[in-house]
Amino acid sequence: MKLKASNKKALIALALGGFGIGLTEFVIMGILPDVASGLQISIPQAGHFIAAYALGVVVGAPLFTQIAGKWTAEKVLLYLMVWFTAFNTLSAFADSYGSLLFYRFLSGLPHGAFFGIGAVVAGKLSKPGKAAQAIATMFAGLTVANVIGVPLGTYLGHHYGWSISFLMVGVVGLITMASIYFWMPHFEPEPSKSNTEGNQGLKNMELWILILLTTIGTGGFFAWYSYIAPLITKVAGHADNVVGYAMIIAGLGMVLGNFIGAKMAEWFYPLKAVAISLSVMVVVLLVNAFVASDPNAVLVLTFIIGMVSFSVATPIQMAIINTSKGSEMLASSMNQSAFNMGNASGAYLAGLPITLGYGYTSAGLVGAVLAGLGVVMSVSVIIMRKNRSTKRGKMALSGR
Repeated sequence: MKLKASNKKALIALALGGFGIGLTEFVIMGILPDVASGLQISIPQAGHFIAAYALGVVVGAPLFTQIAGKWTAEKVLLYLMVWFTAFNTLSAFADSYGSLLFYRFLSGLPHGAFFGIGAVVAGKLSKPGKAAQAIATMFAGLTVANVIGVPLGTYLGHHYGWSISFLMVGVVGLITMASIYFWMPHFEPEPSKSNTEGNQGLKNMELWILILLTTIGTGGFFAWYSYIAPLITKVAGHADNVVGYAMIIAGLGMVLGNFIGAKMAEWFYPLKAVAISLSVMVVVLLVNAFVASDPNAVLVLTFIIGMVSFSVATPIQMAIINTSKGSEMLASSMNQSAFNMGNASGAYLAGLPITLGYGYTSAGLVGAVLAGLGVVMSVSVIIMRKNRSTKRGKMALSGR
């Protein structure tokens, strides 16, 4: 059974949305000094725009998904992208710290809901047994944004003003809106449920362990990625301009890792794939901490860490969906909030030993610990499921 051409176009529409979201989330890091200079604020103050967006993601994922429950999936995705496009475009015209902070928060609100609902939709668009590949196609937009969109947006922001970067996001949003409108098939509305019935899946303790796993385990990647610039320049001794190339190298690793993770989710089952990926992440982060002073080794490991880290994305999203029957879209969206909490917590925790004078390689060691905790949580859920399955088997035998 081949995937319909119309379904392929619909997956491209989701990937375009992922590209726009990845662009706005990460390009701000590249143009932070330009934004600070343009608004006449300090760079640390400009860093608040990153936090405001992340806070918007955390708040908006469950909020927008719950509000959107009365509409069909294709309409929800379209409305989310209208909101995203409007407030990213308005960000380009912000003329003060307060206005840009406000627009960045509002820009982040649809992020989690788009990816969460999009992941469920991608699974419905896929042929049997290929849901992982379909979800990976959507996430590919985000990874490609790190390779193409962010470097281009950073370049334009440096040379033509930071507002251009946000206008670029607005253009991508318009293209995504058009592609969703024309390419996304109609989905029959879900049967209306009471809040109690619709949230049955959220009562599963395993689901909350997996969401915590996402926050802590992926925090391992962000602990390393948040300090990649000083690692490349101050530890490995590269020139400042190499940082941009290093981020592209990491982005290429993310692109490859995204599809490797999808294959792993098919070869094993999703949660086992998560445990394997996080275990490998522990190893590569530890190795990186000890060889980061080698200019060549640090670049090779930059690619490998990017690849391994993003091999977690699709399997954990699938594990969340499979564990939240009856509340798939809400749980899937909440997992995106967890990714962003992992972003914030990983960066914060990795910064603690650096401020105490342990050097920038300590960020990788913190990352390894966080990824290791993720392994423990994934294995604990696997054991819980095996014990439950064994118990059911014994009950069935005793009932004969």
